[in-house]
Amino acid sequence: MRMKFSVNATLILFSALTMVLGGCSSVNTVSEQPVGSSIGIVDEYLLGIGDAVQVSVWRNPDLSVSVTVRPDGKISVPLVGDVKVDGKTTLEMSREIEAALADYIRSPKVTVIVTNPTSAEYIHRIRITGAVANQRSIQYRKGITVLDVVLEAGGLSPFANGNEAKLYRQTAEGAKVYPVYIDDILESGNLDSNYVLYPQDIITIPERGF
Repeated sequence: MRMKFSVNATLILFSALTMVLGGCSSVNTVSEQPVGSSIGIVDEYLLGIGDAVQVSVWRNPDLSVSVTVRPDGKISVPLVGDVKVDGKTTLEMSREIEAALADYIRSPKVTVIVTNPTSAEYIHRIRITGAVANQRSIQYRKGITVLDVVLEAGGLSPFANGNEAKLYRQTAEGAKVYPVYIDDILESGNLDSNYVLYPQDIITIPERGF
């Protein structure tokens, strides 16, 4: 009789432990992967206001200048005058200045180099806000993920509700919002929502309700 009771008690205890452990190990399921975004990603750098550029004219050092793109999106080049550069590539600018200089010198060869690309500094950033150790604006790097950004922010705060985090992304179809299960990433190693991030992504982590 004592043995029967012990066996039953053991089975009950085992079942209870299974339910508890099962509840602890459950993770959220990602039903939709985020749409990729090309916003802020370009094959060639586009000049912008505040960028410092070097314009070099081959064999004509007196026509070569180092200038900063003005608030009106233009630079000044000797003989050519004001040139609109905002939103153009260095190759486009080289060809445009060459065409303008052709009226003054024979077969001009122009090279435009961006020496300080400040205009894109905030376009190519990812933000993480809310219940983290340090809210951050992080420079975009190809392949950067949610976990990378959370670690750079110093991890979650003690009151964070990591599984209620959200990813806000600007896409060609408009703004998109996706769930991010940061607790699952950190505590369970479930990487389903460890999304690859893009420029201008924003991750927000709320605090737990009490």
